[in-house]
Amino acid sequence: MVPILEVKAAIPIGTAMGLPLWESFIFAVLGGLVPCPFIILFSRKMISWLKTTAILGWFGRFMERHVDQKADKVRKYSLLGLFILVAAPLPGTGVWTGSLVAALLDLRLKHAVPVILLGNIVCSLCILMITGVFVF
Repeated sequence: MVPILEVKAAIPIGTAMGLPLWESFIFAVLGGLVPCPFIILFSRKMISWLKTTAILGWFGRFMERHVDQKADKVRKYSLLGLFILVAAPLPGTGVWTGSLVAALLDLRLKHAVPVILLGNIVCSLCILMITGVFVF
């Protein structure tokens, strides 16, 4: 559930700690999805509040800029763009970013969460294959 790292680190770390690959995969997917609805529901208010504070205003503006850069691509392709954003096993993509983009684009929870889940599964499968190559 850690931002930025998400499944990209959870699967290799779980495997390194002795969990079988498939258990690492399942825990990574489910653990990564836990913050998704909360981010979608509360992130807009949190970013707005952060921007008003003197100490953390820079962080709120940074988050808004980061998400706006990703949101342009998602706006163009709608839910498919959101899926691609979450599914790409690259830094700066994943459930947290996808959830923030979904929130700032006012996507409904019932539409965004399944797409984010599918993207997370695809990303996790990519990481699972890469990790599996190094384990065996």
